[in-house]
Amino acid sequence: MIRAIDLAALNTATKYPSIPTYHALDPKNGGLIEETVDFNGDVYLTEKVDGTNGRIISFPNGDYVLGSREELLYARGDLIGNPALGIADALRPLADRVTPPAEGIRILYLEVYGGKVTAASREYTGNRTVGYRLFDSADVPLEVLEWPRARISNWREDGGQRFLSEYELAQSAKAQDIELVPRLATVDAGGLPTGIAEMQTFLTEHLPVTRVALDESAGGHPEGIVLRNGDRSVIAKARFQDYRRTLKRRTQPAGGR
Repeated sequence: MIRAIDLAALNTATKYPSIPTYHALDPKNGGLIEETVDFNGDVYLTEKVDGTNGRIISFPNGDYVLGSREELLYARGDLIGNPALGIADALRPLADRVTPPAEGIRILYLEVYGGKVTAASREYTGNRTVGYRLFDSADVPLEVLEWPRARISNWREDGGQRFLSEYELAQSAKAQDIELVPRLATVDAGGLPTGIAEMQTFLTEHLPVTRVALDESAGGHPEGIVLRNGDRSVIAKARFQDYRRTLKRRTQPAGGR
């Protein structure tokens, strides 16, 4: 099946769409402004792990392709694959045992972290151990691959991929025996902070240290939290560094550095 597919179209259709920050970013300086993503009802909080995005793209016949955030790296049966960031080596054993979808394409989005993946790897391991956690999953119809790439890209960024709900994701992870990124809490949307300083406090209260450390010598500082509603129609991220940088800038004298 893979040999008959336009791989460039497959790459475009299965990329993970961009996620907005909970407080909007100021295009002038990259700081946060007092404007938030609007949530309603229950909001699920999960740890945002600082690694690299890996994709397992599965087909009904058992074929699969592994990818990074931007490119495809390996297909089942390849003798040679792209070794970028150790993604293929980390995910291939999992991809070999994942149950294929009954129809269409199923994508598992996993954060590969630790090792020498990012500068923050030391927060998760002192021994260069590599781990992964599932953070999302989506379905894509095969017919999408027949569209022009520009149309596929627009479709993806407009929410065309069907993402699993919080319940479906949990059930899928359990059935496949894959660890999810940690679930921290479920809060009512009305209780979410709207102020930047208040949100920094909220982050610290819910995630004082990472919950995905791979060994006892890990630094332990977390990257942030992802907020999503039950059906994943609304999703946002909140990173510690964005709040620290914004609040630090506010305390600096005018014209200071």
